[in-house]
Amino acid sequence: APPFLIIATQNPVDHEGTFPLPEAQLDRFLIKLSLGYPTQEEESQMLEMLKKQHPLESIGPVATAEQLVACQRLVRTVHVDEKIRHYITQIVHATRQHHDLALGGSPRASIALYRTSDAIAAIRGRNYVEPDDVKSIVPSVLTHRLILRPESRLQNVKIEELLTDILDETEVPLIAPRSPKPAPASS
Repeated sequence: APPFLIIATQNPVDHEGTFPLPEAQLDRFLIKLSLGYPTQEEESQMLEMLKKQHPLESIGPVATAEQLVACQRLVRTVHVDEKIRHYITQIVHATRQHHDLALGGSPRASIALYRTSDAIAAIRGRNYVEPDDVKSIVPSVLTHRLILRPESRLQNVKIEELLTDILDETEVPLIAPRSPKPAPASS
């Protein structure tokens, strides 16, 4: 029953006895986030929070399943201008043609970039997607879907830098703003 959601975690240090996921499976993950380490102050706060009890012992739901489904429906009402759709496909196609990449983004990558751009616009309180919404989510959506050529990997080329170059080289469309608020979700 909706909503259906999977969150997977990976510890980059603890790979012994496991195999990397094939590209076709990685492509099915909508986004990939890397949290990194907390700052010293954040880590100190974490220790203070653990003093009396573990925070997971008191955690509760922040939304119901129905509210989450309503949010999913709301995101589908966000307007994506034809110029934005073209911008998304230009970015993904540029990954397929980049000389440092053995594997560029698939059509699934275009869909993921389209859907996450909708969500970013809604989170930002708009009912339309702006180019900055697309640009802000590109690294999280595309990095895990792209494969460097072996010779590029040896030259220490970074996929994140390639994506920055692609974004810099892709003409940003000009779109007319719409009314700023998303339409209310119907229950």
